[in-house]
Amino acid sequence: MQEVYPTFGLLYRVCLLEEHRELFTTLYAQRLFFLVTVGPKKVSFDPISRSDARLLVENRLRNLRRGSNVQEFNSLNQTYQQTFSV
Repeated sequence: MQEVYPTFGLLYRVCLLEEHRELFTTLYAQRLFFLVTVGPKKVSFDPISRSDARLLVENRLRNLRRGSNVQEFNSLNQTYQQTFSV
């Protein structure tokens, strides 16, 4: 059986959410977001809304702040500002 993956052009990794789960967006528009889950035998691309993507990044920022990971927090916060500022 052949698996089909979406073709949306170049994807940009916004951040690692947790082990085996990452958030990606389209490189140019940054309006389409995908939750990418890597399993032992497959990779799944699940489209999510911009507001859901924003919430996932905000939760990741909170976790980084609590964990005192300043460098990763600053880097993700800059990406957050660039991606979700109006």
